[in-house]
Amino acid sequence: MIKRNKELMKKFETMINTADDELAQELVASDAPFFTPASSEPLYGGSGYLSVVHWMRSGFSDVQWHIQDMVADENKAAVRWNLTGTHDGEFMGIKPTGKKISVCVMNFYYFNQEGKVTNDIAAEGMIGILRGIGAI
Repeated sequence: MIKRNKELMKKFETMINTADDELAQELVASDAPFFTPASSEPLYGGSGYLSVVHWMRSGFSDVQWHIQDMVADENKAAVRWNLTGTHDGEFMGIKPTGKKISVCVMNFYYFNQEGKVTNDIAAEGMIGILRGIGAI
């Protein structure tokens, strides 16, 4: 299970970097809720998760996530990501600055018995993003 979960997260990395809907449906449980500052209501399933990715791309068209470190057990994985991108679109009301960002982001992913992501708990990576574009 640990090896499976690490392999799933490698596929997840591909999914978010390519916004691959087919992979999203394969990797994310359809009833999994995701929360973002872009929506007052939770977004569900693979399509909901990709909504978060598309929201990020609206402000950073070249955004990429790269796994830097990962620890997994039977039902969860903790991933330290390096998020990179260029602030070339409006983001959270902030006009494009053209600044390049490189931010450490930490997420915890939980899996069901079928090996699909059911939850994603994010540490405060948004502060690093806002600091990177000079908003704070």
